[in-house]
Amino acid sequence: MSKYPEYVHTKSREWFDRALNVIPSGIYGHLGPTEGLFLPLEKWPLLSSKAKGTYFWDMDGNKYLDLMCAYGPNVLGYGDPDVDRAAMEQMLSGNCTTAPSYKMVECAEMLVDTVACADWAFFMKNGTDATTFGILTARAATGRKKTLFLKGYYHGNQPWAMKADYPGILPEEVANNIIVPWFDLDALEKAWTESKGDIAALIAQPYDHGNFADNRVATKEYWAAVRKFCTKHGIVLIVDDVRAGFRLDLAGSDHFYGFEADIICFCKALANGYNMSAACGKESLRSAASSLSFTGSYWMSAVPFAACMACIDKMKALDTPKLFRETGKKITDGFQAAAKAHGFDLVVSGEPALFYLRIANDDSLMLHQEWVAECVSRGLFITSHHNHFINAAITDADIALAVDIADDAFSVVAENHPDLGFTK
Repeated sequence: MSKYPEYVHTKSREWFDRALNVIPSGIYGHLGPTEGLFLPLEKWPLLSSKAKGTYFWDMDGNKYLDLMCAYGPNVLGYGDPDVDRAAMEQMLSGNCTTAPSYKMVECAEMLVDTVACADWAFFMKNGTDATTFGILTARAATGRKKTLFLKGYYHGNQPWAMKADYPGILPEEVANNIIVPWFDLDALEKAWTESKGDIAALIAQPYDHGNFADNRVATKEYWAAVRKFCTKHGIVLIVDDVRAGFRLDLAGSDHFYGFEADIICFCKALANGYNMSAACGKESLRSAASSLSFTGSYWMSAVPFAACMACIDKMKALDTPKLFRETGKKITDGFQAAAKAHGFDLVVSGEPALFYLRIANDDSLMLHQEWVAECVSRGLFITSHHNHFINAAITDADIALAVDIADDAFSVVAENHPDLGFTK
């Protein structure tokens, strides 16, 4: 018998029905139910009313301990007072102005001083903007057409980063994409030979943190070999650090794995939810970056720059990469102990700061989806398809609560499947 009463989502569903009338899919992308990630749907909140620290509340007033952190931007805690204070002070001085604020310069200087491979920084709004900028810069610098991807990649939603069978994507838009397996150095050399030397860039996440599959961490030896390959052939090495950036290493995830990218792309953890992204690059690519016709209406707004600087200062003061590793390990150790007590095999993979979960008793992943839904409907917001995120507001009491809800949810799933012989 569950000790946590299940949430109801009457008002949230009413709001979602309103959204369906005026927004395609109601809530689009993986945050909405059309992707099939929220099963059964009645156990999930679809819209929120407020957020603070490591919690958010839905439209029915239900409170959730959030281990998704808005899929990454919540790095310090929702409504962090230091970041919000810096942002609000800047808002009173100016935000979007004809001549960009000097805050842009200060923010670029901070990134150059913080990120190991950075000689310059260029600002945008979304992760897709940053990765697109990286690819365009590589093409401009090399005069080549093709891009190397590692299998299972996601680098945004521009056509160049999509797949040929996606709606609206033309085959010619992805005709220059070459996909090779992770950790296969021979495949890289083979792709180079078959391309006849026409590869502009290799773009990759710092490790294999794809969706719907166990994550696989990289090694320093692997990245040293990839760096050597790119240098030998004049290929621009782009690290997509949109998801992992600043969570493994404040100097960049390339620094964490012991190499230097030519371009590194950031977004989620830059400004604790204030809307900005950035690409940082090497001096050798400054001219190519300068040559691009690439801008946006709000890319130089000042408020996010002020928030970014306050966020980076606080991450440095807290040593958040160390904090996230320790917190992630405490949470996942607790989850695995709870799983084992009820007869479940919970696999934890990836870096502890961005851990991925999978119940291995069932190859269909339906048991895992069921457990996740039972956690969510009792106030622990996790996911069935994606890595998770740590923020600096999580306390030991929050960790204990997360583990207790997870344990309770395991007992519910065990009770639902007496034929499988789990311990209730």
